[in-house]
Amino acid sequence: MAEAIVSLAIERIADLLIHHEALFLNDVRQEVESLKAELERMKSFLKDVDRKQEQDERLRNRVREIRDLAYDAEDIIDSYIPKVAHRAGFHGFIKRFTTLFITHKIGKQVKDIQTKLGDISETLPAYGISVEGEGSNSAAEMQRRLRRSYPHVEEDDVVSLEVSTRDVMDQLMKKEDRVHVVSIVGMGGIGKTTLAKKVYNHNDVKKYFDCCAWVFISQQCKPREVLHGVLIKFLSPSIKDRELIDKLKEDELVEKLYDVLKDKRYLVVFDDIWRCEDWDSLKPAFPKGNEGSKLLFTTRNKEVAMIADPRSSPIELPLLTGDESWTLFKRKAFSENKMESHACSKEFEMLGKEMLKKCGGLPLAIVVLGGLLATKKSWNEWEMVQKNINAHLNKVQQQEYGGVNGILALSYNELPFHLKPCFLYLGHYPEDSEISKKELIRLWIAEGFISPSLEGGEMLMEDVAEQYLEELINRCLVQVSRRGHRGTSVKTCRIHDLLRDLCVSEAQEENFFQVIQPPMNGNENRSLDLTVATVPKVRRIAVYPNERYVSLKGKCLSLRSLLLFQDEGLIRLHISKCINFRFLRVLKLLRKDDSWTLSSEIGNLFHLRYLGLKCYQVVLPHSIGKLKNLHTLFIQVVQPVKIPSVLSKLQRLRHLVLTDNWRNWPVKWPEIKRCCQGNSLKNIETLKYIRIKNWTENNALLKLTNIRNLGIQFERSEDVEAILKSPSFGLHRLRSLHMALRGSIQFPELEQLSQCHHLSKLFLRGQIQEDPKSSHHVLEFLPTNICKLTLEDSRINEDPMPALEKLPSLRILSFKFSSYTGTKMSCSVNGFPQLDSLDIYGSNLAEWQIEEGAMPRLRSLHLAAVPGLKMVPEGLRYITTLQEMFLRRMNRSLVERIQVIDGREGEDFYKVRHVLSIQIRS
Repeated sequence: MAEAIVSLAIERIADLLIHHEALFLNDVRQEVESLKAELERMKSFLKDVDRKQEQDERLRNRVREIRDLAYDAEDIIDSYIPKVAHRAGFHGFIKRFTTLFITHKIGKQVKDIQTKLGDISETLPAYGISVEGEGSNSAAEMQRRLRRSYPHVEEDDVVSLEVSTRDVMDQLMKKEDRVHVVSIVGMGGIGKTTLAKKVYNHNDVKKYFDCCAWVFISQQCKPREVLHGVLIKFLSPSIKDRELIDKLKEDELVEKLYDVLKDKRYLVVFDDIWRCEDWDSLKPAFPKGNEGSKLLFTTRNKEVAMIADPRSSPIELPLLTGDESWTLFKRKAFSENKMESHACSKEFEMLGKEMLKKCGGLPLAIVVLGGLLATKKSWNEWEMVQKNINAHLNKVQQQEYGGVNGILALSYNELPFHLKPCFLYLGHYPEDSEISKKELIRLWIAEGFISPSLEGGEMLMEDVAEQYLEELINRCLVQVSRRGHRGTSVKTCRIHDLLRDLCVSEAQEENFFQVIQPPMNGNENRSLDLTVATVPKVRRIAVYPNERYVSLKGKCLSLRSLLLFQDEGLIRLHISKCINFRFLRVLKLLRKDDSWTLSSEIGNLFHLRYLGLKCYQVVLPHSIGKLKNLHTLFIQVVQPVKIPSVLSKLQRLRHLVLTDNWRNWPVKWPEIKRCCQGNSLKNIETLKYIRIKNWTENNALLKLTNIRNLGIQFERSEDVEAILKSPSFGLHRLRSLHMALRGSIQFPELEQLSQCHHLSKLFLRGQIQEDPKSSHHVLEFLPTNICKLTLEDSRINEDPMPALEKLPSLRILSFKFSSYTGTKMSCSVNGFPQLDSLDIYGSNLAEWQIEEGAMPRLRSLHLAAVPGLKMVPEGLRYITTLQEMFLRRMNRSLVERIQVIDGREGEDFYKVRHVLSIQIRS
């Protein structure tokens, strides 16, 4: 992690040297560039140091010193930039005097850091550290030996692998005229090797393949050893032949193994393979062979599986369910003769299930916990384990595994430096949090984890951050909770509790962040004081307060982020002087059911990039216009927020989101008046949800060239036309568009939307004008890449289905109140090829025809307040993918016809017999 911290400091210095602040560096530019070069050199050292520091306390101290100096360098840069910005308004003698003073001070500070880094650099060779070599790592080698897998050593206690075993076997036994790579993917400790052993030793597998070999790869892949081991396994050579093989070079081993396998149907298991380049070095040795040859990978990195065989779908192991976890736990914690004794009494069961929650369905953690508790005979001993379960799970004495934390930490240690801070940052969220992808990547950007230098062309920092998140998901460090409307992108994610513990532990060690969760107490007036003494040098604080009052006092100049979580009750946050926290980049405050008035001192937070407020009501001061570096302004409130006329001053603003606590759009749209002119909003990517009376007075809004997500309420139809026809408006970049009309105005022709080639999400609220003389349906011009479409109060008379069913990517379709005023609806064969969810609310629909073959992927159907529909369509019985139906305030006849009452099936029950879940509400 030290390497990542140094990299962030280098990025900050590069930002200073490249942007306009560099004009004021004058005499100290050379010193700053020298500091950057020294940090670059130290970064190269740290690639080796990070792997060796576990063995040597003195080396750990050196790493801490380097990290702290990197933090100091970042502090110097952050203190210099606002001084330069302030000095830009001075003239003459005052400007020259302040220039000399500032440059002298920063020059001295920079030289001090350089000197200290130089001293450290001179001592590193004494630890065996060099830029060129990695040195030995006996601790890593010991861990590798402990983790080495052997196919003949099978696990006795295996739970819930039947389906996965069948899936792997089906792929292995398939005859194909190519080398098929079958991959088992999952986080550390989930049972990948266990499953691979079960399959490898299966009698049918042994009979099917001419020869089989098992090889353990790990993080330290040594190609020659791997090739040598496989060749020895397949040839079983004599002593003399073995000596000849031992002398072969790596390229000769590749050729020899290729010749041996080219006429055989073989199976080779690569257990615990980590990197694509490891497979690249081994791949030339494995020919197509006889029909049906296979390679079986176990890996924590999905990317390895996809690159090795893009035509194959990796088998991803799930976490165990609650019942499966308990079954496995009982097998380990209780011996067979004690299963029915007092050891498995209700008291032990309750305590055991409580501890199992910490394991989160991870088999390794359950086995370690169960094995530990098997040695504890009394309830008191179990309770002692429960009180400090983290320490017990991670005991190094668990020689078979090296401790749960040690196994999971392998994935963290293997991360490239740019992903380490992104991963650790997830630990600041409370346990079991469902994390918004959009919020997370905006926070990453605000923290400086995403380099602006990676932007270019169509690629924005947000795109880079999304790639980082996908990589963490592929490495099985982050779990996807919900997918977005396209079905592929992530909407929300989460992190396993044990991985979160790892994040918190590593982050606190590095002063990266600190979690503060005061204990509950009876004194409601007690305040939580966060001072420089209580949080020294920590860069970020996440507070989960149980108190009613949180106070920040003193100077916390090292603090970069304050993240306050408060789901229940009231809380008051007092920041004595914002100037004492002037390096803050992120301020995120959750204050449920209460109002918030931001102090005008918020304008002193020059470096603030992310301001997020969730509360009942908020009042923003005009001083937010001084936040020149603000990237994201996110406000989620119940009452509408008044926006000061200062948006034109926030020229780095990328995301402005004003939303309602209970919906994804506000009841009363906040109005923006004469806020901007010219190109002042050129960087805006997200602007929602706002109301504008007159677009001609806000011409900058017609020049949102980078806009991706837009949510606006219009008061004039000509304004809708203006935005859709403006040549400078970024229609070609739009991903999400939410347009609502106020009053009795109508949407003009929507033909211009066809130019939105990247638009995947569209919400239209208000009447859509229809031309009775036109031969085209009013919705025919929607872009073909629409994935989610919501219509509300559209009052369309003509059946929309013939036009919408031609959209090849449409997955979610929602007709809200009065969106369609007709009574008949028809869905044709092959229509809606990708539709997953269909909602119809508040409609006059009375007759609905669905042809066989329509909506072949429909999974969810919601019908509400459609009183004219007296029976479900006949065609529903052909939609075998339908899993859930939700009916609310529907015609009584329709409901009775699909119900089973007293064992008697309704007349239309055969149409919905295959649906797994049908919920009916009045």
